[in-house]
Amino acid sequence: MTELTDAQSQRGEQAHRRSVNMFETLQGNILVTGANRGIGLELVAQLAQQVGKDAHLFACCREPEGSRAQALRDLSAQHPGKITTICLDLSDEESISAAVQAVSDQIGDGGLNLLINNAAINTPAKPAPLSTTEKQHMMEVYETNVVGPFLLAKKFLPLLQRAAESYTPEHDTGGKMSCRRSAIINMSTLISSIQKCPENFSYAQMYPYRTSKAPLTTQDSVVSMLGLMSSLSDEDCGQLLDYQGSAIPW
Repeated sequence: MTELTDAQSQRGEQAHRRSVNMFETLQGNILVTGANRGIGLELVAQLAQQVGKDAHLFACCREPEGSRAQALRDLSAQHPGKITTICLDLSDEESISAAVQAVSDQIGDGGLNLLINNAAINTPAKPAPLSTTEKQHMMEVYETNVVGPFLLAKKFLPLLQRAAESYTPEHDTGGKMSCRRSAIINMSTLISSIQKCPENFSYAQMYPYRTSKAPLTTQDSVVSMLGLMSSLSDEDCGQLLDYQGSAIPW
């Protein structure tokens, strides 16, 4: 057990060093949804440490002033001027519009370089066999996990386009779309893969969540994901990738 733990730690440190070397390409205005816990909070934490001084992070969650967002508020206080918390409920179109307006007001003439759709809900509580899954559960999950990110991308499109048009580095191999320029990253999960369903359904009976969307710590997962984001280009558009960049079957 000790040897395995040491090996895992060493791999994590190696992945972290690789990721840090790539972070300098992630700049500008970056927005993360579902940022009050889990992967979202870890994304904001690592980005706050690694991006350049001119970058700014918009961390969104449903109740920025609530008890479940205390860790996010603490993180924001550790990086004064770097993180702006935004109230965002992806099941409410008015909340989405208000969040977009709040970001737009702060950005001004700038654009949004990276939109990370991370927020998601799961209902009913797992395990949830088909017999206990109702229409309401399906509608609630789709509204937040599918329709919400769609509306957010639609409403942020002008700011994403503005960032893409204003980005003109001398040496850019990312093409017209990249996380160094302007891009949308939709976070998903391995259990969203239809082909892999027989492998993992026994321990993940979540019908609504599976149809709308690796045993790692959030820290290791985010280190690898952000390193991957830094390397994405036009050729990766529309692909379903794991945290290491390997294609996951749809």
